[in-house]
Amino acid sequence: MNLLLEELRWRGLLQDVMPGTDEQLNREMTAAYVGFDPTADSLHIGSLVPIILLMHLQKAGHKPIAVVGGATGMVGDPSGKSEERNMLSIEQIQINIAGVRKQLQHFLQFDDALPNKAELLDNYDWLKNITFLDFIRDVGKHITVNYMLSKDSVQRRLETGMSFTEFTYQLVQGFDFYYLNQHHNVKLQMGGSDQWGNMVTGTELIRRKSNNDAFAFTAPLLKKADGGKFGKTETGNIWLDASKTSPYRFYQFWLNTADEDAKNYIKIFTFLPQADIETLIKEHEAQPHLRALQKTLARELTVMVHSQPAYDAAVEASQILFSENTTAALQQLSREQLLDVLDGVPQFPLPANSINDGVKWLDVLASTGIMPSKGEARKMIQSGAIGINKQKLNDVEATLLPEQLLQNQYILVQKGKKNYYLLTLEA
Repeated sequence: MNLLLEELRWRGLLQDVMPGTDEQLNREMTAAYVGFDPTADSLHIGSLVPIILLMHLQKAGHKPIAVVGGATGMVGDPSGKSEERNMLSIEQIQINIAGVRKQLQHFLQFDDALPNKAELLDNYDWLKNITFLDFIRDVGKHITVNYMLSKDSVQRRLETGMSFTEFTYQLVQGFDFYYLNQHHNVKLQMGGSDQWGNMVTGTELIRRKSNNDAFAFTAPLLKKADGGKFGKTETGNIWLDASKTSPYRFYQFWLNTADEDAKNYIKIFTFLPQADIETLIKEHEAQPHLRALQKTLARELTVMVHSQPAYDAAVEASQILFSENTTAALQQLSREQLLDVLDGVPQFPLPANSINDGVKWLDVLASTGIMPSKGEARKMIQSGAIGINKQKLNDVEATLLPEQLLQNQYILVQKGKKNYYLLTLEA
């Protein structure tokens, strides 16, 4: 088997492979493409698998092409979906494409000096001028309705209903492959296993219209060991855009991966050599409490998607609640980092007049509801069980001071070892 396919197989990135694909990859530098839907102005971690396929392809000496579906994004893909996707305006799609384009340039090499430099294409550029009559005459006549109905993605949707618009999606995607084959010498398409039917339609259209050979392979769809959907959290998608999902939250997502999932993800999402990964898995199994797999996974992914400084900042921020850091460490965090670190911590409003009126902490703890009464607050302070911004509060007569505000608005209160509360100054 071709070395690239062997690499992808042991990493768990290979499922369906069209016959002849390995021979094609061994024969010459091959241009291959992956399609990306511009459904948002940022990709999320579910998009990392196709991105990594393109990265592996380029590292193996082949030419990666990323196709952003400016046209097909207007149609909707039924593959793996239970209902029709909402259509976006042309203006919104163009905004989304710009965001996706910028992100893809972060992962692939576009240097003109490279013989296998990456390319970014938008299928709207070649589909916008094709009329409906042209399409059904030049494309539709080559693929029968029986052939289209036989696809699993179509069969599943027929039970609940499927629009003609969605039904034609596989023809449009198939034409993409044909166009790329004719104009960019693309001979291979890659994608998730839910795209297999559409990809095969493309190779069939190429064969029938031009008698050229074309190939395809897919990666399995990721699922968590507990059966949950990969990449979904209580707060929604984990985005690649730092303004949508901060590097700290991105880092925490991978750090909190379950052990069984981490064993798979370390192969799929990193480029660490096989020997290093096997050693790492053995070390993790010997001392799982050290979470070596999760820490490595979080480091590799945060550096790859964001940067080394972003990773360093995420590690520093994550240690705030779980170590003996001082107030100075808290004060070094930006407002965004502080709120990320304290995401999920119960918040209580702090009246604005508390700052300059010399209010005792005893009263603050009781009035905000952190403690049920001043008596309980007194006992906790006397026993050294109350901390203000990571410093113990030992004096029951101590007052709240303006300099205790973090970012001029917040105060972190700790009760015991693990209970944290965030006081937020009211405007």
